[in-house]
This record gives sequence, structure tokens and C-alpha cells, in this order.
Amino acid sequence: MATETNFRVIGKSPIRHDGTDKVTGRALYGADMNLPGMLYGKVLRSPHPHARIKSIDLSDLKKHPECKAIVTSKDLAPAPEVTKDPLYGQVRITNVLASEKVLYKGHPILAIASNSPDQAEELLRLVKIEYEILKHSSTVEEAISKDSDIIHENWEKTSDIYDSNPNGTNIGTIEVYKLGDADDALKNSEHILEREFRTKTVHQGYIEPTNGTAWWRPNDRLTIWCSSQGHFGIRDSVAMVLGIPASQITVIPMEIGGGFGGKLSAYLEPLAAVLSKKSGFPVKMTMSRSEVLEATGPTSGSYQKITLGYDSKGKINGAKAIMLLEAGAFPGSPVSGAASAIFSPYNIENVHIDGYDIVTNKPKTTAYRAPGSPIAMFAVESMMNEIAEVVNLDPVDLRILNAARKGTRRADGVINGTIGAIDVMQSIKNHPHYKMPLPKGDFVGRGISLGFCRNNAGISSVISNMLPDGNFSLTEGSVDIGGSRTAVAQQFAEVLEIPVENVIPQIGDTDTIGYTSVTGGSGVAFKTGFAAYHTANDIKSQLIKRAALIWDTPQDNVQYKEGTLFHSSDPELKLSLKQIAALLGDTGGPITGKSHINPAGQEGSYAANIIDLRVDPGTGKIEILKVSAFQDVGRAIHPGYVEGQIQGGTAQGIGWALNEEYFMVDGEMKNNSFLDYRMPTSLDLPMIDPIIIEVNNPNHPFGVKGVGESNIVPPLAAISHAVYNAIGKRVYELPMNPESLTNLDN
Repeated sequence: MATETNFRVIGKSPIRHDGTDKVTGRALYGADMNLPGMLYGKVLRSPHPHARIKSIDLSDLKKHPECKAIVTSKDLAPAPEVTKDPLYGQVRITNVLASEKVLYKGHPILAIASNSPDQAEELLRLVKIEYEILKHSSTVEEAISKDSDIIHENWEKTSDIYDSNPNGTNIGTIEVYKLGDADDALKNSEHILEREFRTKTVHQGYIEPTNGTAWWRPNDRLTIWCSSQGHFGIRDSVAMVLGIPASQITVIPMEIGGGFGGKLSAYLEPLAAVLSKKSGFPVKMTMSRSEVLEATGPTSGSYQKITLGYDSKGKINGAKAIMLLEAGAFPGSPVSGAASAIFSPYNIENVHIDGYDIVTNKPKTTAYRAPGSPIAMFAVESMMNEIAEVVNLDPVDLRILNAARKGTRRADGVINGTIGAIDVMQSIKNHPHYKMPLPKGDFVGRGISLGFCRNNAGISSVISNMLPDGNFSLTEGSVDIGGSRTAVAQQFAEVLEIPVENVIPQIGDTDTIGYTSVTGGSGVAFKTGFAAYHTANDIKSQLIKRAALIWDTPQDNVQYKEGTLFHSSDPELKLSLKQIAALLGDTGGPITGKSHINPAGQEGSYAANIIDLRVDPGTGKIEILKVSAFQDVGRAIHPGYVEGQIQGGTAQGIGWALNEEYFMVDGEMKNNSFLDYRMPTSLDLPMIDPIIIEVNNPNHPFGVKGVGESNIVPPLAAISHAVYNAIGKRVYELPMNPESLTNLDN
């Protein structure tokens, strides 16, 4: 669809519409809600990673005059039995509040409301709970061991080789992808490389803690204010957890202080709702940082065993992967995303992938930027660098030799459209960073890696009204988590050929805009931009029709250009948008455009890194010296935002590679604060140089692919490659912190 390159608005970087409010502190986030008579809720959480709840004594709590309301699992809808089905995008009632068992330290058991947060937290001390402590599993390898305790006792065993526990199983679904005959291809390969990889649990690390405010009014309608990545999903989850119709609930989206996939689930909103109903007052709940880390979804730790077969020229002809990913206490790890990603950058004709969803005694995992892909591609990209050395081939050339192209089939069955894998690698090869000498000094290395993520789309709704001065309101259903208000408004403005400043974008609540799927998977610029495109064309057609009515002429005689309507036969007849807006009342009423769509045609995204670093061999500390981050974005609607996405994802990938992990001791996360959960800051990183590559997506009117996912993927393997080139030792486990590097034994 998209061929035009001389855009008026697209490709520019205007000031974001919400920028002033955010830099001046006027923007309202979830925790900023203040309502008349508001109470504050706090959650009592399990101190144990795995235990049966034998009894709960609330007698002292109920007697206390400051306890305004209590919610337990009995106040929620009946919880269905936990099956192996991952139920992506759906909340588990027994994860909102435990009933018979607690499955991780931090698992909610009950919540109370009082007049202040401190008072509510103090009152929790009055609750007496008796537990029967059970054995816990903190890793996938512990969970599948023969003597592990079973987390969900109703699950049936399978005949799979990893399902060896005689007492039951902790293995959920198994994803199996096959393409060609991998076993035969490996049997006939000149060379075989097989490696094992392990990664730790990591968190999204968003700055704004999880929150929710609810007001169950006397008319039996429930209003919720929260910061989430999808207010329609929150509405539907709360309705399911409470057993009430979704039409009874209005969710008002607040500004969101980061999410990265971690704010898709409902945690506090159902609890605040019940507490509000019981107390008769609005209730606000906000997690502490420790609660966020211990009780909201991180991404998976993992174990992988990868086998690649190749010839003396470096051509990969067979690949196998065994991937075990932590789901946390309930099924639903990103194993599907990992399995879809692992070999996707390459045209390998014979592939076999087994992906296991393993439950452990940790909080249930949720999405984290390119879900599953960083884990998978850390493994395969590390092996590609190793193969390049074996066959004496430049690692960029090895990737170009094996790169996926348009028309090749991925192992998950998808046939590639217009993808940028080769373009990204060619950009690396031609970039000055790749050609320049290494920084001076000892133990300095350079590494590269390619990254992939299958981007998503989904349902989206947009409505626009022409305002009296000829400008336009633009109401969308997608939560703005990365500047999408402006990027969507740019696509709307491009169609109408008007300045983006003449568009006033806003996010509608669940009662004022049609259903819109979550802000995730780098789908908003694609799907909601698509909806804005159709909405603007709807507006344009109505403007032409209205001008034809005013001039009493056929619509074919009316032309629209640069915000002005012209009569093709009489150049003197023209109407500006301001002029026609003033005539709307006398010519048929308001002009409102709309679009409700579920577009297909999203393409996968490819990214790559060149990273230079220095290793201190005495301490194992890694210093990042230079980073160049490349990404095929389709079309950069707002280049400034695109560069920010590339830099942000790269920084998160560096943190994942170097330091981030859930440091578990006896089933408890010991580094449950930002003081100890080590994320990189500006002091840890050089300026990340973003390189935008535009391989147009022909399935979108402006060529959009989405930019928020694949950039997190390459740093993991690029850093391991650079470490090898610096100290001669390969890394197969993350994080590469000082302790792990000093203990390396090759």
C-alpha cells in the first residue's frame, strides 16, 4: 500500500501533545487519584513460596474499628480448576487471591481497607494464618526433577522424557514446531554444534508501581482508575474475577509510567472494587517496590539445549531446540514467542523445536518486551558467532549467508513477507563502527548479534470529531505508553494534509470508545495508525460530500488538498476547514469519522547490535564502551520516538545481559528493591547510537512495522560475543555479572 515518500507529517518529530503536562507534573497517573472519603487498601501476602493454608483467623481484625472492609477469596467468583491451558491475556482468580494453597512468596491471600496506607498495613498484623509448608521449586530444572513437589495436583502426566516425577507433573503445554526433517539433516551434516544455555528470571523494571482505584457507587456501577497497558483487558478481567457483567464496569485509563508488557494483568483492581463495595467508599491501592518485584509478572528464567548442523562454508542445514521456560505459579510462559523466534532470522529448511511451559514457585510470568525472544536468541546467536569462528567467516557474512528472505517459511508456519534481516546485517557491515579499530587497551572486545520479534496487531477503534474552529479531536482506544498519541495523530493528519498540531488526541475510557486490544507487541502504530488512516479518509469523504451540498454540485467536482476544498470547475470556489466547520449546523450537522478494525499484515521486526566493551579480569566487571543499535522499523512515523524506543530496548537488553536477575534463596527473592535489583543507569552506559533502517511494510498505508520489541534482543548475545573476544571465554549463562565471569571455566 505505502509507496509515497514525500510526506507532510510522517517522518517528522513534532513535540508530543502530552509533553507539557508530563514535564510540568500536571499529567495524572494512577496513584494521583484522590476522591471524596477515599480509603486505602493493603494486601496480606504469603511469606512462603509453597504452602497449604490450613486456617485463617480474622477475629481480631474484624473487631478493630479502623478496619473498614476485608476481601478474601470467598468474595470473588468461584475459581475454575487450573488447567494446563496458558490462557494468555486472562487473569487467574487464584492468582488475585489464594484460596487453598499459596504458590509463591508474595501470593495475595486477603486485602483490607482503612483510613491510611500505614494504618491498613499495621492492621494486617492482626491476621493469624496457619500454614503447612511444602517443598518449592525456583527453576525449571528443579520443577521437573523426580523429587519436586507438584504445584497443581490435578494435572495429568504425559509420556514426555522430561515428565519423570512419579507424583505428578509441573509441565504445562508443550509447543512443537517442525519444518522438514531436522534429525536427518543433523545426521548428514558435516559439523554439529550443541550447547546448553541458562538464564535467570528478570523483571520489566517499570518506574511507576502497580496501582488501582475503585469506586463502587450506590447505583451498582463500578468505576476503576488505573495505569495499565489495556483498560479493556482490565475491565474484562475484573468482570470475570468478580462474576459481574463487563457493562457494569467503566475503566478510565490514567497515564502510565512504564510497562514493557508487565502491566497487562489485573492485580489490585478487583480487590479495590470489592473493598469499595463493602465499605461504601472509593478505595485506592498501590504496591510497594518489593510487592511489584515479588508479586507481579516478571519474565521467565530458562534452560535451553540447542543443536545446529552446518557445512564447512557455514550454511546451516538443520536445527533442533529444547526450550524450558518458567511460567511461574500458573501456566503461561512466553514459550510460544521463544519458539517462534529462535531460528526465524535464518532460512533453515529442517527445524524441530520443543518448547515446554514449566510452572515454578515464583510469581506468574507475563510479557516483557519481545516475549521469549531475548532468551531464545541469546542461545542461537551465541552459537552463530561460534560457528563463524570455526568456519573462518566474518560473523556478519555468516548471517547474510543464512538470512531469511521474503517468501521463506518460519518454523511456526509463517511465510515471511517484506522483512529486513539482510538489510540490517548489510547496514552493520557498512557501518563505520564495524570497520573502526577496537578501543585501545587490554581485554577489550567487540561483539555482534541479530535479534527478531514477531510483531502483533489486534482490534483497534478510533473516533474523530470536527471542531468549530476546523481542528479535530481524535479519540483512540490504545493506551499511550511510548508516544503513540502523537504517532497516531500524525497518520491521521497525513491523510487530511494538515499540521499535526491541529489534531487533539486523547485516550477514551471503556464507555466512550470501541473495544481496543492491549498496547503491546509493537502493535499500536500499526493497528491504531491504520484505524486513524481510515477515520481520516471517512472525514475527508464527508467533507467532500458537505462541500458538494453547499455548492450544489456533484461530488466529483469537489477536490480536497492541504486542508482546503476546491471546486474543480470554478477555482474561485473554495472552503477552508475553518469555514466549512462554521457551516456544519446548517448543512446536516456535525462531521464525525470513525474506524473499528482488526488489520492483518503486520511483519516481524529485525534488530542488531555492535557492542564494544572492556572486561576487568581481576573483578569480572564489564564496562560498555560503545553501542550501535540497528533496527528495521518499516516506516519511522516519528523518528525521535523511534530512536528512543531503540535506545530504551537496547539499554534493557544490556541490563538483562549484565546484572539483572531474581536472586533466590529458599524460594525468596532477596534483591527485592531497586537498590539491589541492579538495572543500568545513565552512568553505566555510553550514548547508544540508534540506526533506523526503513524496509517498507506494503501491508500498511504508511509502511509501519512497529519498533518496540526486537531492540531488546541483540545485546544479550552481542555482549557474550564481545566478552569472548576480550578474554577468550564463552558465556552460556546469564547474567554476566562479575561473579559469573570470575567463575568462568571453559
